[in-house]
Amino acid sequence: MSSVHPSDSGVQRKGSLLRTVRAVAWSLIGLRKGSEYQQDLQKINPLHIIVVGLVAIFLLVLSLIAVVNWVV
Repeated sequence: MSSVHPSDSGVQRKGSLLRTVRAVAWSLIGLRKGSEYQQDLQKINPLHIIVVGLVAIFLLVLSLIAVVNWVV
């Protein structure tokens, strides 16, 4: 017997950009509800999470560089 995971059903996921940004932001902070995580698994495209995550990390690094240059 093989079990079918809901994400393996071939249904294309449609998640909004705002939902993806919120999911990445809460993940960076480390505070997430289990129910929100389950909803994100079903609704958000993993490629979108990777792209938004990379942009968020890039912006974080740039802001840290700017703060260091401003202080020094």
